[in-house]
Amino acid sequence: MSSFDKRGDAFENKYALDESQKFKAEARRNKLLGLWTAEQLGLGSDEAAAYAKEVVAADFEEAGDADVVRKVLGDLTAKGVAITEPQIRAKMDELLATAILQVKAGT
Repeated sequence: MSSFDKRGDAFENKYALDESQKFKAEARRNKLLGLWTAEQLGLGSDEAAAYAKEVVAADFEEAGDADVVRKVLGDLTAKGVAITEPQIRAKMDELLATAILQVKAGT
């Protein structure tokens, strides 16, 4: 195998690792968002854990974050919690940074 082939393999492996970490970080962010939303809804710990799983599952409905935002915003609105879509998206950005650190740390 030439050094060019080895370099290509190294780039492919790094890309695969980066994509894996990105997926894990987004899933972790969605879980954290679900827990945060559950707190806003006044759910207990068992209900909050179940709700967080629902938020993670909502992300598989379509590409992007719109499905997660739609679920969380809909649930908050249904309970009369006054939180806007921009506030949810800002919270998602904040939680993504936390999630990335957690994934990199292996926690």
